[in-house]
Amino acid sequence: MGVDAVEPDVVATKDGVLVVRHENEISGTTDVEDHPEFAQRRTTKRIDGQSLTGWFTEDFTWEELSTLRVRERLPRMRPSSASFDDAQPVLRLVDVLDIVAEASTEHGRELGVVLEVKHATYFAGIGLDLAPLIARDLRAARWAEGELPLTIESFESTVLAQLRAAGIAASYIYLIEASGRPYDQFVAQGRRATTYRATVAPRGLDALVGQVDGISVNKRMLLADGSTIVEDAHARGLKVYTWTARTENTFLDARFRTAGGGSAVGDYEAEWAEIARSGVDGVFVDHPDLGVAFFRG
Repeated sequence: MGVDAVEPDVVATKDGVLVVRHENEISGTTDVEDHPEFAQRRTTKRIDGQSLTGWFTEDFTWEELSTLRVRERLPRMRPSSASFDDAQPVLRLVDVLDIVAEASTEHGRELGVVLEVKHATYFAGIGLDLAPLIARDLRAARWAEGELPLTIESFESTVLAQLRAAGIAASYIYLIEASGRPYDQFVAQGRRATTYRATVAPRGLDALVGQVDGISVNKRMLLADGSTIVEDAHARGLKVYTWTARTENTFLDARFRTAGGGSAVGDYEAEWAEIARSGVDGVFVDHPDLGVAFFRG
């Protein structure tokens, strides 16, 4: 479809296999609830300070997890995607790395991977340090030495620093939420931890220089009146990306919603035009065909 990169989110299994899931809680993205043999695994945990009930990847071995099939997280909103429910397995990180490398050869151009590390502090707290597992898989798949374009991103700067120290050749991007504090910093410093909003203020950006290569911000921050995030970051040599450009009313800024309810396609092009005018270096999209047509059209 013409994209520059694929973005897998990674979490871990009980036996240290990295799998591609948006979250470690998988009741909404797999058919685990339909497996009676796993019924007793349903539990409640606190993940990054939030209470969640369901099934969690770290309570399964890879062999067990490989028996599940994946599902669309938003089936009513995206029925065409949901038509593939229960047809495909969960993928490991190494599977996605191989798929992208093969696609680069097939299409005759370099395709990158943007690897998002999820819940690193939580996993470290249960004895599953993600940084060495990620380094292991990247080296095994020949993605650790700059062979193909690799970006590593996380909402937690600690794991980015660990992977950088491990010598993984990548661009390192700090993910920024519109509110709150990074969980790793909150665990270490409590309420004294720097907020995400303070991180993208000029003084906060100064502190990132030399630590990361750029930031990736919630698009609401770019759409806010008077935002100077892009200019401030660029002035310090930092790249800026934003997430996530989508088409449905539910995900659009209120100014760009149209009739038809949350699942209807709104005036996404107007929102995307505003994002483009901000001067960002790249965008993450759920609809790559539309994203390529708009941002490169």
